[in-house]
Amino acid sequence: MEDGSEYGTRMDRPLQPPDQPDDTPGTSPEGWLEILRPGSIDYQAGLALQRERHARVLEARAAGLRRGFILLLEHDPPVVTVSGRPGAAENVRASAEMLAACGVERQETDRGGDVTYHGPGQLVAYAMVDLNDLGLRIHGWIRLLEQVLIDSLETFGLPAGRDAGATGVWVGRTPEDPDGQGGRKIAAIGVRVSRWATMHGLALNVDPDLAHFDLIVPCGLPGRSVTSIARECRESGIESPTFAAVREEVARRLVARLEDPGDFRDRSSSQTSG
Repeated sequence: MEDGSEYGTRMDRPLQPPDQPDDTPGTSPEGWLEILRPGSIDYQAGLALQRERHARVLEARAAGLRRGFILLLEHDPPVVTVSGRPGAAENVRASAEMLAACGVERQETDRGGDVTYHGPGQLVAYAMVDLNDLGLRIHGWIRLLEQVLIDSLETFGLPAGRDAGATGVWVGRTPEDPDGQGGRKIAAIGVRVSRWATMHGLALNVDPDLAHFDLIVPCGLPGRSVTSIARECRESGIESPTFAAVREEVARRLVARLEDPGDFRDRSSSQTSG
């Protein structure tokens, strides 16, 4: 996939040595939110961690307590994930043989969205929180995650924004671009909400192998470019941050938003429990 790639050549260096698991959980200032950094893990291991923490969130609710978890990680081996959305499987361009030749797995997923890619050099943040506690609906939750990414990218000198026609975070869009067109996608969002507690979350391209995005139609959006922090920094002539620096900035921003969702809260009615 290196030659003629739609998105660029294979990453020729790791951004930093492989991330090591951090078994000591951090906590938010209020103490209810734990931040876990399991390092590089495969997709099914990440899914199992999410499901276990999701169950803990519901157990805490039943006990009248507040609890939440953030997992910050990379997926290795690389993986293409396909949602249950009708037609999503058709957005996998590569055959099973081609995926195997590239060392990329294919996994079905229970999140929303379409087809996406996860691999080394991409920061994945999974959040298991109770939307009832936060006063959020699903729309507000997705917009909050987008804002975390926009604010984090601004820290590193990269202006980013939304596209009203496509969930996620984009760079390089202009006010003249119609909804659903223009710009380069730097981060994807896909969530699942069960009993008003969340799973899955966001994926930010720090310095992944962009050639792997040629294996799919990313997020089911044909003709839309994909980029990374490393590429945008190179083209802007600014120093690219380390993976760890990006991870901790996203963690800081996400914790702050979860402590105070502000205008992302739903103000029209109380949250539904169940």
